[in-house]
Amino acid sequence: MICLKKMPSIVDKSSVKMVCVDDFALRKRFSYGTVMINLENHRIVDMIPSRDTNDVCNWLKTFHNIEVISRNGAITYASAATNSHPDVIQISDRFHLIKGLSEVICKYIFREFPARVEIPLTESVTDEMKALYNTANRSLRIKFAHEKRREGLTISDIALLLHSSPKTIQKYLAIPEDQIPESKEIARERQHQLAIKQKEQEIKEAREMALAGYPIE
Repeated sequence: MICLKKMPSIVDKSSVKMVCVDDFALRKRFSYGTVMINLENHRIVDMIPSRDTNDVCNWLKTFHNIEVISRNGAITYASAATNSHPDVIQISDRFHLIKGLSEVICKYIFREFPARVEIPLTESVTDEMKALYNTANRSLRIKFAHEKRREGLTISDIALLLHSSPKTIQKYLAIPEDQIPESKEIARERQHQLAIKQKEQEIKEAREMALAGYPIE
């Protein structure tokens, strides 16, 4: 970004050789002007209340010794510079040079690399750890947390192992080991076994009643 210094009251136009021209808003989206900066001393040389190609061209012609013009990518300034000083060296200003380079790099990345990059696992995960990663296995996770705590691991270490937050691990460890709830699988199996026993009891009673002479009805 160019540092602007105070504009001198009188400018010797014949001494101006290397300049930067850029637009500025007088009233945004409605009215614009053009400013000229001396690249050698970073001082404002002149400005006009227009960025029209013809106006800028005629303005530049009043500076007879310009050798280098730094400008943005607008056609207005490219045409004005060419028409006013056909032999002048035109360069892109630093901001638009970096902006253009960034856009080219982004296009290259989008073209050469897929939207998603798969990162393979660097280590295998055991079946035990897969079960522990499943947050539905709350009982197993709580027991695992207590076990690792007894081994001397910190809460942060246990949270890292279980892919959980330290706050959740603290809640796990606050549950007494004799009050850890049973896993859903164990509870479901107990319910299943109880249902089987009830059904066997009903069958036994039905057979005993049949032997005692009760009708099927």
